[in-house]
Amino acid sequence: MGAAWAEGNPFIGRWHFNRAASKLPAGEVAPTDMMLEFHRVDSAHIRWSVTITNAQGRPSVESFDTPANGEAYPINGDTVAAFRLSETSLEGTFKGPAGETDALDCALSPDQHRMTCNGTLTGIDGKTQTYVDVYDRK
Repeated sequence: MGAAWAEGNPFIGRWHFNRAASKLPAGEVAPTDMMLEFHRVDSAHIRWSVTITNAQGRPSVESFDTPANGEAYPINGDTVAAFRLSETSLEGTFKGPAGETDALDCALSPDQHRMTCNGTLTGIDGKTQTYVDVYDRK
């Protein structure tokens, strides 16, 4: 991976959740609004924030800063995450306190204006559900 690619990483920027194009797991309710903002994305590190607006219109912001070497690191009090970046995708795995996981693989459209994340949730009982989160560049 060249230095020029890392400096102009196409994942960097603001991404707005596209509810209509996304497919949530059964029983999950979509947030009223969600915005991702990647501040740094390179082979060494990922720094981003997510703003989720609930049904009452109240935003909640979480920020994350973690290495991108595929190893698991704490991202909050009870969750660890591992990220890996390739030239075409961003892979992430989150593991909760009871052992539940959320594995996703995000890729950009050819024009880099849409990011599609295919994910699999695995519960503590081993049952899986798939989902697709779609984001449009803001």
